Amino acid sequence: MTSVAGVCWGLVFWEQDGRAYAGISGPETRSGTAPVPNGATFTGIDFAVGTSLRAVPTSALVNGGIELPDTTRRTFRLDGGRWDTPHPDDAEGLVERLVRTGIVVRDLLVAESLRGHRPAVSRRTVERRFRVATGLTQGGVRQIERARRAAELLASGESAADVVTKLGYFDESHLARALRSYVGRTAGQLREGAGGAIALDLDQRLTS
Repeated sequence: MTSVAGVCWGLVFWEQDGRAYAGISGPETRSGTAPVPNGATFTGIDFAVGTSLRAVPTSALVNGGIELPDTTRRTFRLDGGRWDTPHPDDAEGLVERLVRTGIVVRDLLVAESLRGHRPAVSRRTVERRFRVATGLTQGGVRQIERARRAAELLASGESAADVVTKLGYFDESHLARALRSYVGRTAGQLREGAGGAIALDLDQRLTS
């Protein structure tokens, strides 16, 4: 499967050959190939940009991840405690507990910056806090999110020229380079649904 650049870190749980696993996945700054073991089943939780784990700096997770030890089908270990392994229908409850106990924290300054607000601190302070919380630069986050949005629009049937105009790329060559770097597909492949499995939800047509 083609992996796609993404700005979020997450928790991932999977079972294979009767054994349970858990891990922390990090932001990805480029596309690549993600192995998908035969017969494995996965549950994943993506956390918003600006959140982070108290015990693991997000910068240490970029383009990588950590497998968590001592995982069973019922529980997993994180930050010195044991937690119930979530299923898709109760993942939100786990997130709420992790936030309530301070294991997942959020930098409100980063959240304000993402919404376009100008915090009452220097740009250097904002960028430093942004890097600490996300492992990425603000510019890097914008480029990755724009490329993912471009892929979704192309897969929904929009032309490359329209995507260039809508998302502010310089020209179609600029769009093509971004897609190659962050999505691992050409505009034509995305419009045609070609190129094999990809880690991006392109099944539904989008409305603006």
